[in-house]
Amino acid sequence: MAPHNYAPLASFVDLLLDAVCVVDREGHYIYVSAAYERIFGYRPEEVIGKPMIDLVAPEDRESTLLAAEQIMSGNPSLHFENRYIRKDGQIVHIMWSARWSEENQVRIAIAHDITRRKQAEARQAQLYSISEAAHGADDLLDLFRQIHLIIGIMLPAHRFAVALRDEKDGRLNFPYHADQFGQEQPDELPAVEAFAQEVVGIGLPLLRASESLASTSGQTGQIGDWLGVPLNAQNSIAGALILKELGGGRHYTDADKELMQFVSTQVATAVERKQLYCRLQHMAQYDDLTGLANRALLQDRLKTTLARARREQGRMSLLYLDLNGFKQVNDTFGHATGDLLLQEVARRLVTCVRESDTVARIGGDEFVVLLENVDLPEHAELVAQKIRAALCEPLLVDQAKLDIQSSIGTAHYPDHGEDSTQLLKHADAGMYQEKSQSRASQRRQGAPVKHTDSSGR
Repeated sequence: MAPHNYAPLASFVDLLLDAVCVVDREGHYIYVSAAYERIFGYRPEEVIGKPMIDLVAPEDRESTLLAAEQIMSGNPSLHFENRYIRKDGQIVHIMWSARWSEENQVRIAIAHDITRRKQAEARQAQLYSISEAAHGADDLLDLFRQIHLIIGIMLPAHRFAVALRDEKDGRLNFPYHADQFGQEQPDELPAVEAFAQEVVGIGLPLLRASESLASTSGQTGQIGDWLGVPLNAQNSIAGALILKELGGGRHYTDADKELMQFVSTQVATAVERKQLYCRLQHMAQYDDLTGLANRALLQDRLKTTLARARREQGRMSLLYLDLNGFKQVNDTFGHATGDLLLQEVARRLVTCVRESDTVARIGGDEFVVLLENVDLPEHAELVAQKIRAALCEPLLVDQAKLDIQSSIGTAHYPDHGEDSTQLLKHADAGMYQEKSQSRASQRRQGAPVKHTDSSGR
């Protein structure tokens, strides 16, 4: 086909802010206006004769070719959108108006740069998603997974880590560090930690190639760019977000750094909100002194365990435990010593049961142990014996040697009740009976009964 002379028209077209492009039937550029360089980064002579599709972002090539076929079939396109890779590697969003000239056998299109609009829309959408994640995530780990997915939509995040700064000693810990599939990458953690320390230390966003990072920290890793932004809390730096891309033609830019700095503010707020919620939830479910489950959480787990036992025709047991002479410890040594005693009892109780079981402090010096999936009542009795043996070991508190004595009552489902109230009542009665027998035995042996517990029993 004879070459076309677009020179007379070009002098006017080059004044336009939008780029005018002419592409032949095979999809090769035969003309672009001056605005093409402003939008795409290439001078006209750099793209003439080259396939248009080679500059389209890989994810959009299939849809772009389908749109081109429609246009060449005589169906003009007014608002087709796709993404191109600029000469500098950045992504540019384009809205096209295009039609086919049958007479000249060319496709004529006008490219309007909508990158800023798309970035603003993306920011708004991601901020909304982060806010939604903060409210809907089950815990902090779930929140970090969701944030990884959200950021991965905006930027390459082949590696993503969240570093949180300990308020007491200032050390960084990494509750989340994973690849794009959510798999942990422990071998890269030293390099990530070194980069995160630097980001937190300077308190500013940092963009660096992995070669530079390796020479700085002495750590090596896969080739790719690193991007880190601090998580700014109200009065301090709470940690950092660390991203790494593993190459593939897409490099982090200053615009990406600016975007992540903007996003990190929202992430920091979301993390603070989730941490506060987790603390409040923990306070509502756990005993502040011992860290054990409290009465409310015990009731919730007991309800769940009973429902499972009924459904599966299984068994479960309760141990109701009370310390003998706890009131005298408080009266003699003070409440601070009494608190230390309760903390040590809690620690010993936890060592006597499985992770699937629940140890709860329900008030004063009273504890309940919930044993799930107990095949025989004898198995629960063995746990009770183990607890007695563990508590018999003397405790040295503030140079005072304390002998811990306890009374334990047991209840088995379904033998002693069908609901939590019946089971707790039966176990409490068994505990009180054992305490009474212990006192009677002391009297028969002529030993004075010196101790009463906090409830006066």
